[in-house]
Amino acid sequence: MYNRPYCSLLQKGWIQMFLKLLKSKLHRAAVTDANLNYPGSIEIDSELMEAVGLLPYEAVLVADLNNGSRLETYAVPAEAGSKKVVILGAAAKLVNPKDRVIILNFASYSSEEAKSHKPKVIVLDEKNNIIG
Repeated sequence: MYNRPYCSLLQKGWIQMFLKLLKSKLHRAAVTDANLNYPGSIEIDSELMEAVGLLPYEAVLVADLNNGSRLETYAVPAEAGSKKVVILGAAAKLVNPKDRVIILNFASYSSEEAKSHKPKVIVLDEKNNIIG
């Protein structure tokens, strides 16, 4: 069932297991626009990205609170202070302007790092101002 040599190496500490944990979250972001004629991604106000430690071109999972759709893409920075959250490319068929979304970003952590890890989470109002 399990690969015994691998398990033995893991137990001896020669191989380290990593856990996928939530790194950052923008909760209830309001989509400001959607543009189908774009190669794809999600454009996010660079101040919001910085607030949660999200880097340009990092992978994100977007969950639409209005219709339940989920998609994976990557983040690109919009002008700082613009409050923009723009769905670009094919995802514009799944998410509409004014929809509220949760933008999630994950990273891998060692078992030790995972014990003390705390994700960066911000809550946004309908105009994408940070309220929590």
